[in-house]
Amino acid sequence: MRIFIVIFKFTKRTEMTQRTYVIGDIHGALKALDQVLDKAPLQKGDKLIFLGDYVDGWSESPGVIDRLIEIRDNYECIFIRGNHDDLFLKFLLTGKKNDQWLIHGGNATLESYQDIPNCKLEIHRTFLESLENYHLDEQNRLFLHAGFTSLHGIEREYFEEMFYWDRSLWEMVKALNPNLDITDPLYPDRLKHYHEIFIGHTPTTRIGYDVPLNFASVWNLDTGAAYMSPLTIMDVETKEYWQSDRVNKLYPDEPGRNR
Repeated sequence: MRIFIVIFKFTKRTEMTQRTYVIGDIHGALKALDQVLDKAPLQKGDKLIFLGDYVDGWSESPGVIDRLIEIRDNYECIFIRGNHDDLFLKFLLTGKKNDQWLIHGGNATLESYQDIPNCKLEIHRTFLESLENYHLDEQNRLFLHAGFTSLHGIEREYFEEMFYWDRSLWEMVKALNPNLDITDPLYPDRLKHYHEIFIGHTPTTRIGYDVPLNFASVWNLDTGAAYMSPLTIMDVETKEYWQSDRVNKLYPDEPGRNR
């Protein structure tokens, strides 16, 4: 297992080249989102890739979506669809409440939207409908919320729901022999298509870490902001990262999502 913990000193950034940053699962934690955006050395025009799950968990899901819409004025933003975003959108479109969704953060989202006017709700619904299932950049780096199951890559995925529900990709790379070479016939075909893969969805805290984790070519940026751990933003090139305070400390009077 390769675990990257980067310690660095902040230096003023002077170059004008665009940098790309990736942000993990937010889960309604607007205070954490504002912290990481303030801590990272962002410059206007940088590319920000959000890996999904903007809602469900903490009390400020409407504020998170407002902030994401707002920052498009200053940055090139890519917004990936998370499973919680899809569940909330399905509720907005049908009015039907999924019991498992309510248990896993949906109730907090419904409560936070009680006093939101219909005009803003319509803007948020449009935002959720516009989310992308994945993003593949010019360096052949893949960004998506959860994973994919097709051995032939994302374009041959039979079920698009896997892009925001799959956990098998992460489970596979966790168990992969780190000494296995890509030319070995046992090396997983799924990993041969992309230079790097960036995901969220499964908190790294499940295996005892609250920092981004890397196995093979896969980076997991869900550092447990839905629970009692920080939100993370990472420079895709350098792998430097910045984190918020532990989110439960930012919302001390709230239970969070399934602690």
